[in-house]
Amino acid sequence: MIKERELWVAYLLWFLLGLVGVHKFYVNKIGMGILYIFTGGLFVIGWLIDLFTLPSQVRKYNEEVRRLQGVQ
Repeated sequence: MIKERELWVAYLLWFLLGLVGVHKFYVNKIGMGILYIFTGGLFVIGWLIDLFTLPSQVRKYNEEVRRLQGVQ
């Protein structure tokens, strides 16, 4: 069973390890996570954008988990 993600955990990962994309891996954006590793969070600009877009990324991930589990 796949568990939903928590927004506070995503922000903690973003703050502590965001420049290497750990928060991207947390919401299953593997490709972006790898890109963040090699570019330092897209040269810090992507890291700053994630400050505002992280809630929608977590929400989208959780909606997909619910859809796959057949729960609405």
